[in-house]
Amino acid sequence: MSKPPLRFTPRILCRLAIRLGFLAVGPLVWGQGEFTGYLEPAVNLNYSLGKGFSQNVSAGHRMYYSRNGAAELQGRQVDLALFTSVAFLGNQSVGLGIQYRFRKPFEPDRTNEIRLTQQYNRTFRPRVIRIGHRLRSEQRIFPDQTVHRFRYRLAFDGPLQGERTDVGEWYWVGTLEQLLSVSRSQSTEWDVRAGAELGYLAADGVRTELGTEYRREDFTHTGGHELFFTMTLVLSL
Repeated sequence: MSKPPLRFTPRILCRLAIRLGFLAVGPLVWGQGEFTGYLEPAVNLNYSLGKGFSQNVSAGHRMYYSRNGAAELQGRQVDLALFTSVAFLGNQSVGLGIQYRFRKPFEPDRTNEIRLTQQYNRTFRPRVIRIGHRLRSEQRIFPDQTVHRFRYRLAFDGPLQGERTDVGEWYWVGTLEQLLSVSRSQSTEWDVRAGAELGYLAADGVRTELGTEYRREDFTHTGGHELFFTMTLVLSL
């Protein structure tokens, strides 16, 4: 006999939000390192190329809302990215991407960046919740150095009502990620990230997502704390 689907009642969601809040705020209160806050609106466009191939084009703008202990609203960077992937075996995909980060126009003492990405992704859905594993390697190319970064992300998502998300309904996403950065000119750096999003399916092929992400930079030493608030429009053709 099949098991009944998991249902997320308002009480369960409230308790989950409180617990996630303690996990996010605790390191900010008791941990070491500076705190920086960011706002990040973005637009994503997804479209199929046929025969299992698909592409994603994205544009995002990152802004400070808190830095050096003071509130401020100032631009930091603009990112433009193109990612191509191919699906196989029903639940797996591999992909390649390129991204250009415009940093120097906002902070003249910093440099722009080219980023190359290689990715493997696998998902499965044991019940209502979908679980995803993502492995990424990246080359962050700066004028004076190249940083190699290796990432693993565990993601969960599901509808807030019923067994699937229909038009006019909400869904949730949760992520945990670890990153390792290595280069010749800098010491090895470990980062950890935890995020949560609420999404709304406004129409077929149109989604909006509001989220937050906590990042602990270089957590084996005295790296900083970062808290993001994200707003994303996702269009699928």
